[in-house]
Amino acid sequence: MRFMFVGDSMTIGRAGDYTWRYRMWQHLCASFGGPFEIVGPRTAVYDTFAEAPEAPDAPVSHDYADPGFPPDARRHLAGWGEGWQHMAPVIGETVATHRADILLVSLGLIDLGFYTDSTETAANARRFITAAREANPHIRAVLLPVIPNVRAESDAPFAAECDRFNVLLAKAVADLDSPSAPLLLASRPEAYDIHRDTYDGTHPNASGEHRLAGAFADALHQAWGVGGPYRAAAS
Repeated sequence: MRFMFVGDSMTIGRAGDYTWRYRMWQHLCASFGGPFEIVGPRTAVYDTFAEAPEAPDAPVSHDYADPGFPPDARRHLAGWGEGWQHMAPVIGETVATHRADILLVSLGLIDLGFYTDSTETAANARRFITAAREANPHIRAVLLPVIPNVRAESDAPFAAECDRFNVLLAKAVADLDSPSAPLLLASRPEAYDIHRDTYDGTHPNASGEHRLAGAFADALHQAWGVGGPYRAAAS
């Protein structure tokens, strides 16, 4: 089975992070019970400390918190500042090239914060799903709603857009779910607290990484019997 992580800055992570992708890889190693691969066109984390003249577009790093994280397991399709509108045009080709079976998708916050409103963002999510299925008619996907973040705490209109998008995303999953290409809407991470589980009110720290990985792992286990219940590994 071939898993692909798709996401924004919370998924790619910054230099020095473990990333929730790492936590999920650990979980699959411990509980999947069969062969699996992590696939995708990228392997880096984002270097937030790079100076613009040296890397003006997308400064990247391979400085993971655990240098023993295998290169093959670092693969993903995630980008700092990228959202549904960036991923919808490329997901079809990426799924076809890397032969993904299951997509684990965490997108939406960056779209609503900088690019599109909830209606447009939901339309891009539907485009994404359609394109992925054109590349693999049996693709499965787990989609995470927009989770709590610091801007939503102080910006009521933005918080309302996040809530509205989550409703529209749930509707898209209900509308587009198919026995041949099933969709899951993951639950928001249980007890997620931006003051405890992030380093800046948005991006996950170690405890937040575990909570994000747990949301995907538990959805996979409960709905499809993939892997087991999430058990956080020590690190």
